[in-house]
Amino acid sequence: MAKDTVNKQANPSGAKELVRKMLVGLKRQPAMIPMLALVIAFLVYSIRLSNISDTTARIQGSGMGLAGFATMLFSMLSFVAFLNTFPRRKKTNIPMLIILLVMLGIIIVCDFIYIRGINAAYARAAAEGTTLINENTGYIARALTIVRVHRVIMFIVVGLVVLLPVYGKMIRNIKTSIEVEGNENMGEIDISGEE
Repeated sequence: MAKDTVNKQANPSGAKELVRKMLVGLKRQPAMIPMLALVIAFLVYSIRLSNISDTTARIQGSGMGLAGFATMLFSMLSFVAFLNTFPRRKKTNIPMLIILLVMLGIIIVCDFIYIRGINAAYARAAAEGTTLINENTGYIARALTIVRVHRVIMFIVVGLVVLLPVYGKMIRNIKTSIEVEGNENMGEIDISGEE
């Protein structure tokens, strides 16, 4: 009977255990939080890349093609830089951290350039008395929304990377050990006489 009670205490419910395991993983490597945000940013941008490419071809604004290319290039390179910045169970690599932040900054600047190109095209169309968006060019509005969302997520990624030492300590202080009934009554084991 006592054995069943200990087993129930050691094996909590499935959802609770899943959360505990996730917290243990985060305690070991809290850098997975900004990595997840970086993956989300990449997916948001790359899944709708056709809208961005069509918009670039239609508007042909100054620097828009280069900005789109640089965003994809540095998004992929930032994964490599990220993994080298926060190696598993080692200290943060400061030179790689600087390179990572520069890459993330370049991506954000590219988003600003792209948005500026679309806004300039809207302004030109308004000055000419035409509409930029019609039933055939709805992808332009979608591209603008995608790049704006991507820019916001990239700011979040930068914030998560910069604040990692702060919330990393808080995550490490979360108690994830399992209390087993009867452990508090255990005495010290003397191993001084053993060889």
